[in-house]
Amino acid sequence: MLFSTLQVVFPIFATVGVGYGFGYIGLLSKQVGDNLSTFCITVLIPVLIFRTLATADLAGLSPWALWGTYYTALTTSAVLGGYMVRKVFGREARAACIGGFSAAFSNMSLVGIPVITSAFGQEALVPISLIISIHAPSVTLVFVLAMERAVVVDGYQEARPFKDVMHSLFNTLIKSPLVIAILLGVGWNFSGYDLPVLLDGVLHPLAKAASPVALFSVGMTLLNYGVRGNIAIGSVLSVLKIVLMPAMVFVLGAYVFPLSPLWVAVATLAAACPTGVVAYLYASQFGTGHAMSANSISLTTIFSIITMSFWLWILNFLGY
Repeated sequence: MLFSTLQVVFPIFATVGVGYGFGYIGLLSKQVGDNLSTFCITVLIPVLIFRTLATADLAGLSPWALWGTYYTALTTSAVLGGYMVRKVFGREARAACIGGFSAAFSNMSLVGIPVITSAFGQEALVPISLIISIHAPSVTLVFVLAMERAVVVDGYQEARPFKDVMHSLFNTLIKSPLVIAILLGVGWNFSGYDLPVLLDGVLHPLAKAASPVALFSVGMTLLNYGVRGNIAIGSVLSVLKIVLMPAMVFVLGAYVFPLSPLWVAVATLAAACPTGVVAYLYASQFGTGHAMSANSISLTTIFSIITMSFWLWILNFLGY
């Protein structure tokens, strides 16, 4: 069983390692990694999600228990992360928001999809797509509202009207390729029409390329972060992200919410994904938490090969 787990996980993280190696020795510039990551997020992953949602059998599926399982654990991990940064490490309110985000936001698009589909097949794309469908919008909404309050608490600006905040957030989300792909995919599915053969002939190879290109880009973009400064905060946030959060998701999905075994397994591995690079982008945007977010991204990506292997082994052992 352990060998079969390694057969799933090793090729995935080896591809990440190859991407890192190409960047480290200079065969490809760091900018290539950034461009590949952007290509995945704006083209390949949206195509994969659109095709999955457009062709899946969504009749009778209810995402509420799945969302309740995943986002209860996500909220708990984010609150704990923010509390640790604010109260234990004594950082400012804005840094606490970055800490909470780093402890909860999974890199599901670039890491989760390849691992989960390798472990459980194409049928796992439905639950992972359902989680992703509200991942960025919901987490971004809460984060932006929390950060708006944090900058006031830290004394950097006056509070903006709630209407202005929501208008700005809506404009950002509605232009997101992932959000557009989700809306189009669900809309096409409900229309009852099959994807035209010629259209699917274009979409299928792009969707198939999503996983390997995403993993390679993750390896290359790791060069941008590394491990820097005081790693104590990043280490605590990493434990919350890839140890506590998947444990909470598993317990909630298996014993609290009525999820099927496949959906429990998918949600658990989604929670076990490393921290998404958006955490560092937000840290740069708001001018705080650079080291903690960079360390969280690097440490969770490095150690997730162990933690995701562990969860795969546990799930297989328990028959999920």
